[in-house]
Amino acid sequence: MEKKIALIPGDGIGPDVVAEAVKVLDKVAEKFGHKWSYDTVTAGGCSIDKFGKPLIQEELDKCLKSDAVLLGAVGGPKWDNLASELRPEKALLGLRGGMKVFANLRPAVMFKQLKDACPLKDEIVGDGLDILIVRELISGIYFGDRGTAADGKSAWDTERYTWEEIERIVRMGFEFAQKRQKRLCVVDKANILNSSQLWRKVTETIKGDYPDVTLSYLYIDNASMQMVRNPRQFDVIATSNMFGDILSDEASQITGSIGMLASASLGESGPGLYEPIHGSAPDIAGKDLANPLATILSAAMLLRYSFGLETEAKAIETAVEKVLDEGYRTGDIAGSERDAVKAAGKLVGTKAMGQLVVERL
Repeated sequence: MEKKIALIPGDGIGPDVVAEAVKVLDKVAEKFGHKWSYDTVTAGGCSIDKFGKPLIQEELDKCLKSDAVLLGAVGGPKWDNLASELRPEKALLGLRGGMKVFANLRPAVMFKQLKDACPLKDEIVGDGLDILIVRELISGIYFGDRGTAADGKSAWDTERYTWEEIERIVRMGFEFAQKRQKRLCVVDKANILNSSQLWRKVTETIKGDYPDVTLSYLYIDNASMQMVRNPRQFDVIATSNMFGDILSDEASQITGSIGMLASASLGESGPGLYEPIHGSAPDIAGKDLANPLATILSAAMLLRYSFGLETEAKAIETAVEKVLDEGYRTGDIAGSERDAVKAAGKLVGTKAMGQLVVERL
């Protein structure tokens, strides 16, 4: 198989972690007889420095002409004082909208090797957590009408959804649930919001197409509480843009390993966008301290969802598991065992961790 991958290193530790993911992808190509070509895309703060904007059309076009896109991270304090429309994070909205990737898949998986880092009690998490959040990505309050009054004393943001936007997300939630534990929870605020009432109406209309899936509903405030009270009740969650943003960050924290969690953003056609959920961490950029595993696992999702290469994706995930089983840790996942890990010579940096995964492949 021959494919073109657009790489967006971005800002902070983005270039560090993307470089390690590329090494892993190259090893997969060598091992399984594939060929990847890469096109580097400038987006985020580095694009502001170079072009005066967080994302320009020419760079977006590189993504649209690729078969998949792998992103590192964007943003940093260097650009914090810019007007909102010039912030590096606007590149993410531009990429998502321009690529029409309407669904964000965020698996919140607690690796058994890192269970001690989970902030919840053992009796709550049991043998582990495996939650998939399907978040609507290109509509809702983040993309609705907004404004600020001329006197600066009032402002507004509008939550708006169409039937079609809701249906495609909920159907995706049902379809993923069918492949997992057959449980779907739709999270909304239907007791208050008209837009959430439409989410329920759409869901009720299509649920009959998935009789093998158990459907439930939770209000966002209750869902946030249940995520820490009894997270094992969740299998797949489908929800709106803002609610998904909140819940997926909460879910990432209860796994105890934000540096391990990948994500995929998919549309009906065209390239998918893959990225770790962590930030740009500019304070450790270029210091060989960042954890590349979330980006490497994002590359595995890229192979699975954009290229249909399940065996290759699983090979990466197995290699990561082997590295963790052998006791290797970057600083962020060493936790309370940091001194012991360091004494054993298994506290490693960005490059060493990437190389370990390559070798286990």
